[in-house]
Amino acid sequence: MGRFDDIAITTLQGSETTFGEFADKAVLVVNVASRCGLAPQYEQLEALQKEYGPRGFTVLGFPSNQFLQELGTSEAIDEYCSTTWGVTFPMSEKVKVNGKGAHPLYKALKETPDADGKAGRVTWNFEKFLVAPDGTVSRFRPTTKPDAPQVIAAIEAALPA
Repeated sequence: MGRFDDIAITTLQGSETTFGEFADKAVLVVNVASRCGLAPQYEQLEALQKEYGPRGFTVLGFPSNQFLQELGTSEAIDEYCSTTWGVTFPMSEKVKVNGKGAHPLYKALKETPDADGKAGRVTWNFEKFLVAPDGTVSRFRPTTKPDAPQVIAAIEAALPA
């Protein structure tokens, strides 16, 4: 059992689940924001979902307004993501990624250092954490595109056999 399995997640549609629902997959956890200049990354995230989804991968989006660039309601976020970017991957309700009120998954993920050895707070929208089925985590900063070679290599390595 992975160290994140028991962490509760409420979907954008309001249903309750846990991270354990995705335990057998390689999961790319991304804090997203509709009004961010990096929002075009949604297109690349959806492309990854389509390409690797059948092989045991999923993107898991966590809308956050901590950088003041997310829409106000779950309905508005859902509509924007599906109509603008054709998003099919699962999304959580709006969460905090930093500070005392941070979602428990983010509290755990932020302990992971990035390629430069820096752990700690999420710096901006579209920071990416790849959680492998064995629980190992790789961290990619917001400006690293979802289809960057190092992200693709990490996804390929994390796919279930």
